[in-house]
Amino acid sequence: MKLTYDPRYNIAYLRFHEKGGTVDTIHVSDELNVDLAPDGTIYGIELLNANEQLRGEDRGKLVVVNEARDEHAELPLDITTPAASVREKPTKGYSTKPHSGS
Repeated sequence: MKLTYDPRYNIAYLRFHEKGGTVDTIHVSDELNVDLAPDGTIYGIELLNANEQLRGEDRGKLVVVNEARDEHAELPLDITTPAASVREKPTKGYSTKPHSGS
């Protein structure tokens, strides 16, 4: 699993699996897209307006919790608000990786 953040476009992507073929992108809301394989496997989740969504109650930290071991780790995220000139969402289809398997 990998979390990436692009402050130029204020987009974060939580990748669960490498995209190995055709990907269907489900537009859940103006701030959330989900990439799915034809068999329903979730490749990743794209957060638009990411700095607002990632800031949340953990104040900009990624918190990973292993509940079985009662362990946690924290990683601060640099999710500062981008300049107004780059805050607009890019045209549809923006992603850090192509949506096809080549």
